[in-house]
Amino acid sequence: MRLLLVEDDAALRRRVAVQLEAAGFAVDHADNGIDAEFLGSEIDYDVVVLDLGLPGRDGLSVLAGWRSRGRRLPVLVLTARDAWFEKVEGFKAGADDYLAKPFHIEELVARLRALVRRGGGQEGTVLEWGGLSLDEERRSVTVDGGPPCDLSRIEYRLLRVFLSGPGRVLSKARIAEHVYDDSAEHESNVIEAHIKRLRRKIGVDRIETVRGQGYRLRDPSA
Repeated sequence: MRLLLVEDDAALRRRVAVQLEAAGFAVDHADNGIDAEFLGSEIDYDVVVLDLGLPGRDGLSVLAGWRSRGRRLPVLVLTARDAWFEKVEGFKAGADDYLAKPFHIEELVARLRALVRRGGGQEGTVLEWGGLSLDEERRSVTVDGGPPCDLSRIEYRLLRVFLSGPGRVLSKARIAEHVYDDSAEHESNVIEAHIKRLRRKIGVDRIETVRGQGYRLRDPSA
């Protein structure tokens, strides 16, 4: 899951980014409203954490700009402002959730995962399809009711992307957009290597290579 973290407090931004990456998110950063609005307009993030008190352009203006252009990416507003009327203004501008500082990272992660699941029409912390059960809390997968198998951070992100669109062909570019942040390598052979390792854990016949187009998650029993 690729996430945009918009926060002008450098120390807080670094700390939260590390914790979100440990929870399985690929994190891009912005420290001002102008860069944030541009990134959110150009990249299909799975979810955004947006501070309100930003230099250049305030968070509500950024959010309103995205919504006015039809950008429906899930947005959690993160701010030190805790007055009820400011929360109302955030929701009116198009926020999907709201969390006041200070906060516990566990609550932030839980809220973000809920937003992503809601956007994909899924409920609960376990994603199931075609004999696969992905436990987001434990970052493990169960295949056909067998024992859980732990996933690396990239393997978890990969399987999460496939489960968000089972049966659909996903190009390497689309996979990379949701698995890596801007600082990571996006080379085709790197993606192929990670998919090869994931196949070893869930079954080589579950991820189909569609020549010239990309990959597709399939149900071998169908």
